[in-house]
Amino acid sequence: MRLALYQPDIPQNLGAAIRLCAAFETDLDIIEPCGFPLNDKAIRRAAMDYGQCAKVSHHTGWEAFLGFRREVLGPDARLILFTTRGAEPLTGFAFHPGDVLLMGRESAGVPDDVHQAADARVFIPISAAARSINVVTAAAIGLAEALRQTNGFPVRA
Repeated sequence: MRLALYQPDIPQNLGAAIRLCAAFETDLDIIEPCGFPLNDKAIRRAAMDYGQCAKVSHHTGWEAFLGFRREVLGPDARLILFTTRGAEPLTGFAFHPGDVLLMGRESAGVPDDVHQAADARVFIPISAAARSINVVTAAAIGLAEALRQTNGFPVRA
């Protein structure tokens, strides 16, 4: 199981995603370009000391990430896009251990070509009065459900 962030805009969200992935022992893929320098102080502040525990891969762009997926992750790495334009609710989706959970930009989601490249598109059911939720909150909800379904939670010693 992996979490991928498509061109993140907000350094604090990236820091929180690093912390989330470290806590769940899940690899994180950062698909650049980011809306801030990757050495930003806010990332370190939000990630705290979890940054050294996380396994983070940087990809110079969407095509580089697709190459990594094809060459390194292999055919079992389904790309699951979390989107407000999702076709299926999270609550009815069956995750696999090799899935890559993809989150879009905070400001704009993902472009149509990224949307179309996804193997599945899911949404998190929320109130009709709400437009969306924070990207890292969505990542935590999605990752927790995916790990629950696949028995992938880390074992605490």
